[in-house]
Amino acid sequence: MGRFVEGEDRRQDFLLPASLDDYVSEDNPVRVVEAFIDELDLHALGFAGATPAETGRPAYHPSTMLKIYFYGYLNRIQSSRRLEREAQRNIELMWLTGRLAPDFKTIANFRCDNGPGLRAVCRQFVMLCRSLGLFGQAVVAVDGSKFKAVNNRDRNFTTNKVARRIEQVDASIERYLAALDRADRESGDVAEARTDRIKEKLTRLRRHMQLLKEMERRVEAVPDHQVSLTDPDARSMNSSGRGTGIVGYNLQAAVDTKHHLIVAHEVVTEGNDRVQLVPMGLDAKHAMGVDEITVIADRGYYNGDQVLACEGTGVLPCIPKSHTAIGIKTGMFSRHDFVYDAEQDHYICPAGETLTKATAPSDRRDDMDQYRNLAACHTCVLRPRCTPEKVKRVMRWKHEGVLDVMQARLDHMPDAMIQRRKTVEHVFGTLKSWSSSAHLLTKTLEKVRTEMSLSVLAYNIKRMIRLFGVQPLIQAIRT
Repeated sequence: MGRFVEGEDRRQDFLLPASLDDYVSEDNPVRVVEAFIDELDLHALGFAGATPAETGRPAYHPSTMLKIYFYGYLNRIQSSRRLEREAQRNIELMWLTGRLAPDFKTIANFRCDNGPGLRAVCRQFVMLCRSLGLFGQAVVAVDGSKFKAVNNRDRNFTTNKVARRIEQVDASIERYLAALDRADRESGDVAEARTDRIKEKLTRLRRHMQLLKEMERRVEAVPDHQVSLTDPDARSMNSSGRGTGIVGYNLQAAVDTKHHLIVAHEVVTEGNDRVQLVPMGLDAKHAMGVDEITVIADRGYYNGDQVLACEGTGVLPCIPKSHTAIGIKTGMFSRHDFVYDAEQDHYICPAGETLTKATAPSDRRDDMDQYRNLAACHTCVLRPRCTPEKVKRVMRWKHEGVLDVMQARLDHMPDAMIQRRKTVEHVFGTLKSWSSSAHLLTKTLEKVRTEMSLSVLAYNIKRMIRLFGVQPLIQAIRT
């Protein structure tokens, strides 16, 4: 085999065998993992087993298990069984653990039993990023994304799903009864065999109908009228594409717009983002250690009560207003065509008339004011494009001023929505590309939160290695 690069003879003995350290370069990311974990106070973070028991079989130190999981999530190996195999054959993991190879059950139990500690480690790494002065800009992009749970859509039941399935089974029973009627009028062995098959199918359908009736009672008994059989905490959620809903969890993330680091995250079971602005904004503000933070979010977070709750907290939301007026598509004037004058406290309509505040409060909500002009509306030529009623009434929330201030803030940031999209949606795409087709491996909300914390930590570590490099990051960790 001349003129080819040749390998070493695997049967050749060496007097001085190479050490594991020779196989791990100085710029290998596993050295960052070791440096970070060695600096942690695992006992203070709440890890079980940080203090060894005086009797019984010796256990693995939590740092060893942490290194296995950190290495796994950094290299897209989240399964405990795959981590068991890697610990036996992967040189980098052998170097990291000192050739310790726990079985898959021990690995899985560590993630299951140390959820609070693992989530605390994720927060500890964000604190490290803050100590390095990476959050001086204090601007974050917030968004939510759905992750598939370990629960098939057929194993999730809602009121509408149960009603639809009962209707389908009922139609199938009627169809087989009609077929059984026809088979009874026929004679011969073939007809008899067909009759037996139809009776078996009818028996299965009736049994299935009983199960659906029982499930209907269970669904009605729970507060949100939804039951998942495999993962009881997973919920059916709609996604952007029509007919592409999933059963899973909603991951909320606040991402720093300058360095694209995830500064705060949370897993919730609500399918929408309407009430997530305040908790995510406060979590991001606390994690970054700043007095004031600007939060950029999309229209899914637009909620007047949430924006009002941000007042005085140091959270400055930037969310575009939702245009939901039905009349826009038919050529009717929308509410945005009526200009509000804050000094005079009145509206100017498209015809140039003034709409003043009515003395009587709104009959719908106590916190809504009503603006109208009875005299002008009766003779206005634009009334057919304005309202189908005799008088146009413009409703204004008593705290509408906070929404106007938010809109003014957004007007000074014309590229805010582009920045939001480039910042946070890339993070979700990266996290989903690292996971399997099922996205999640664990069940129940608490365990899913732990699993997502490991994914977020792996993402942040990779970002920091990209920003600093391996050796400079190790020096920053140790100082």
